[in-house]
Amino acid sequence: MLAGIVVGIVALPLSMALAIAIGMPPQFGLYTAIVAGSSTALLGGSRVQVSGPTAAFVVLLLPIVNQHGPAGLMLATAMAGGLMFLMGLARLGRLIQFVPYPVTTGFTAGIGVVIATGQVKDFLGLTGVERHEHFHELLADLARHFGTVHWPDAATGLATLLLLVFAPRWFRRVPAPLVAVGGVGFAAWLLHRFVPGFEVATIASRFQFVQHGQSVAGIPPWPPSFRWPWEQAGSDGLPLGLEWSMLRELLPSAVAIALLGALESLLSAVASDAMAGRKHDPDAELLAQGTGNLLAPLFGGFAATGAIARTATNVRAGAVSPIAALVHCGFLLAAMLLLAPLLGELPLAAMAALLLVVAWRMSDVRHFALVLHTAPRSDIAVLLSCFLLTVAVDMVVGVTVGFVLAALLFMRGIAEMTGTRLVRPDHPTLRMAIPPGVMVYEVDGPLFFGAAEKAMTALHDIHEEARIVVLDLDGVLVVDATGLVNLQSVLARLRRSRVPVVLTALHYRVIPKLEKIGVAPDGDLLHFSNDLRSGVELAGELLARRPQPAGHAS
Repeated sequence: MLAGIVVGIVALPLSMALAIAIGMPPQFGLYTAIVAGSSTALLGGSRVQVSGPTAAFVVLLLPIVNQHGPAGLMLATAMAGGLMFLMGLARLGRLIQFVPYPVTTGFTAGIGVVIATGQVKDFLGLTGVERHEHFHELLADLARHFGTVHWPDAATGLATLLLLVFAPRWFRRVPAPLVAVGGVGFAAWLLHRFVPGFEVATIASRFQFVQHGQSVAGIPPWPPSFRWPWEQAGSDGLPLGLEWSMLRELLPSAVAIALLGALESLLSAVASDAMAGRKHDPDAELLAQGTGNLLAPLFGGFAATGAIARTATNVRAGAVSPIAALVHCGFLLAAMLLLAPLLGELPLAAMAALLLVVAWRMSDVRHFALVLHTAPRSDIAVLLSCFLLTVAVDMVVGVTVGFVLAALLFMRGIAEMTGTRLVRPDHPTLRMAIPPGVMVYEVDGPLFFGAAEKAMTALHDIHEEARIVVLDLDGVLVVDATGLVNLQSVLARLRRSRVPVVLTALHYRVIPKLEKIGVAPDGDLLHFSNDLRSGVELAGELLARRPQPAGHAS
């Protein structure tokens, strides 16, 4: 329970700051943390995972809000929740291990840069800066309005930033956001009351809610309430409605939310396993995250996922069960009900400073630089592609290009590993004389698209004097349709030339695939053998039974 309270103190300003960052009123971030956080804690595959809104979603969700309003965001979140639930049912949780490290490092660093740039406006109190979907447009707008810096806001943001950095060294038992955001917010309130002209932008000065037909500043002091997502306001302020064309338009965003949510949740669960010494169930975690994202939009929430920073805080605070995450949700609900007027006085510059620290940690500059200095050039290309495209275009494009590039480079690497070579008598597993007229080839490496053509090319140039060919397939553990076609082509050409072939050391997974395409021993031109040595001996016996071609000595 104490761990849950500590995490709640950290999550309270962060949830509101993340909602503000995507253009939503701050209470929607709290709704997300309360509803999605409690449902995933009850159903999740990790006992100490804490879920809620995260910074990784900011780049993805901001364009949805700009184009379709809060209703479009909630509808896309519900669709993503359904997709994540299906991913859990399909037991896709363990696919996280196939995500290349340069891809995750590249796009998370890119997201960090975009988030940090988006906080400059509130951090410095700039006026006239609009919300932009593209990074270069935002940079240009910030540069045009840099002369409008409001020094009380800038001083508030800087003080908060310094406290967030140094408070953990001075107050080891007190969460840094409480000292920084709460302390600076209280100081700003005092200065506003007693120092003429000192005024900073706060949650209450920017956001309002409607109560009994009246507009009230701040956040509402009531719990999340049920409402269908399509009944929320669209980009024009009117209810969005539920239409097939809208669902089709939101589908790409929903897929991106589902994939990013699954990726971040499972990465967070893996990190929590390392810290807590436990083992999570990735498929159960996906089912829980899907459920959370299906439920949150029904109560005003948006996309949620496992939060690495809050999960790490939870473990360090002593959490041993999902009770901690549930208490964290209860703390947030109590804060909304009891402290709404005080929360409205929090400075926006302090919230921006909190997200600047989150963005810095997301960027993980140390690991980014380590990859640049130590990784192969192919991995560096993937890293920089993901990073630059995430910043310059958007996260979906960056991750997609990164995955495709990583896959192509992986296939090239496998193709370089796979090859065919002529076996000599001094081969370590042979060490015996090879009868004249017997050609022995060793095929090493997986035979699938990209590698099969290269491996089989050597076999198309078998010397005309070869009377029997032995193919050692001991190193072929994987074969796909392309590899099968290439191998079948080689065997067919040798069959037309009436050259017997002995296949040796076939893997038990390869034999059924060969049988499906009709490659099986026929006692005449195709034979199987258990290992290379016995295959060469069999070739010698077959050679002795075959008549010598004209011109050869007996």
